[in-house]
Amino acid sequence: MKKIIFTALLAVSFIATGQEEEKGTVTLSGTVDTYYATNLSTGAIGTTGILTDVPANGFGLGMANTIFSYEKGKAGVVADLTFGPRANAANAYTGAINQLYAYYNASENITFTLGQFNTFYGYEVISPAGNFNYSVSYLFNAGPFSHTGLKMDYAATDNLSFMFAITNPHGVVAGANSTSDDYQLGFQTGYKGQFFNLAYGADGFGDTDVLYVDYTGGFDISDALYLGINAAYANSEDADAGYQGAALYLQNTFSDMFSLGFRPEFYTVTSAGGNTSQSAYTFTGNTNLTAALKLITEIRYDTSEEVGSFIGGENNITGLTIAAVYSF
Repeated sequence: MKKIIFTALLAVSFIATGQEEEKGTVTLSGTVDTYYATNLSTGAIGTTGILTDVPANGFGLGMANTIFSYEKGKAGVVADLTFGPRANAANAYTGAINQLYAYYNASENITFTLGQFNTFYGYEVISPAGNFNYSVSYLFNAGPFSHTGLKMDYAATDNLSFMFAITNPHGVVAGANSTSDDYQLGFQTGYKGQFFNLAYGADGFGDTDVLYVDYTGGFDISDALYLGINAAYANSEDADAGYQGAALYLQNTFSDMFSLGFRPEFYTVTSAGGNTSQSAYTFTGNTNLTAALKLITEIRYDTSEEVGSFIGGENNITGLTIAAVYSF
């Protein structure tokens, strides 16, 4: 009898284990952000760098971001949904979809991803929870924001990685390619936190030979002081136009509750008709009110030698932004 009971319990144990493995893992995360912004320059209305679809001056909404993910065995899916003005500005072609993709871990070192995913290009991201600053840089606004296609990530070692991608033109991200069968090729290599990014092909806005080159990285100067770097170049020979620029991210952590940062940026749009340049200097304080809620206080000064470069026809503009970002 004991043998029979033991055998039965063992069988039940195997069944329960199998059922538990079949369930997979479901995770839910996201962010919510809102802000107050005002222009400190006389006669000017609105501020620069707030990633919304309207010039911000007063109280405003950023976006609500909810990320659903499910993983079972070697495969999984991610549905990253966003709502609000910030989401509309970054995902004008896809509505509520920020990311929507499936992935397959072919081995411990190789992962394939198919669908729409945020760009591998640049230093900043769409969600304000992933950035130190609340306003975004000119380099971020130059794009691309997201890609729709297939990529392969290969972790050669703990310090060395590679990524190869073939996607639709990043200006075509609604889930269907253009009728001209144009594509964009992407490449990334990373070594010890330093990343070299490359994209070439059609941009979805009429040019088919656009080259994008980007370096993103950073260094710990001390236990408290960090220096981030982003430098980028883009050009189309056919259009004889592009852009280039660089931004530094100097951030010092004074305590678990407060950190202070300075982001100087220099950005130039190039074209056959002449170049236009802007510079921006952003001072940002991050205050962690709780483990989930942080307050971002930011003063940003933008300047250009070009007449009427900013909101209200100003050549120089200073903005103050106070934002609350909640992550869950």
